[in-house]
Amino acid sequence: MKVVVINYSGNVGKSTVARHLLSPRMNNAQVFAVESINSDGTEDEAVRGKEFAELLESLAILDDAVIDVGASNVEDFVDLMRKYRGSHEDFDFFVVPTVSKQKQQTDTISTIKDLAELGVPAKKMRLVFNMVEFDEKPERIFSGLINYHSEKKNFTLKPDAIIHMNEIYSKLKGAEQSIEDILNNTTDLKEQLKEATEPSEKIAITKMIAIKRLAAGVTEELDAVYKTLFK
Repeated sequence: MKVVVINYSGNVGKSTVARHLLSPRMNNAQVFAVESINSDGTEDEAVRGKEFAELLESLAILDDAVIDVGASNVEDFVDLMRKYRGSHEDFDFFVVPTVSKQKQQTDTISTIKDLAELGVPAKKMRLVFNMVEFDEKPERIFSGLINYHSEKKNFTLKPDAIIHMNEIYSKLKGAEQSIEDILNNTTDLKEQLKEATEPSEKIAITKMIAIKRLAAGVTEELDAVYKTLFK
């Protein structure tokens, strides 16, 4: 499966969706960053927007891939899909993360409109409500997008595709470790804590235990979002 993560707007969590939601559940699919450097400082096979042809060639030999289109390259990426007529068909889905801020929702609608004009069918465009506080109601804070969907129906709306705010994402920003890496670490942290003698060492281990607990909770949510998004 080839999935593009895209939105004209920045600060909607595209890299979080690509690295933590999609890639681990797509056989640890390779992440292609269509931008020289992502906002989180990582460089996953950094590909500039104008190297579109090379990107398509790289994808042709892979079964699974995630294409994380940085905000500064979305316009180029969309323009190149227009130039390479029919190239949007090389991608199975376009995942559009969005947040509740009005500007980002407006940019989200622009993204959906342009993809639809390219010929991307509604069934291949999937919206993810990102960075939602637990006490917020998506139907209220995303009412503009929900009303737009009711009117146009040019993308697929999954009301339960919600990623809530969680401090683990900021803790892992720029880190090489993924949520999956944290959960797969079999080190007995509680035993290490018992054996630790230095206060600084105890604090460091306690922080690791907290992150692992956060990772477990987040993984359950991301599993559910992934299942909802593609069922």
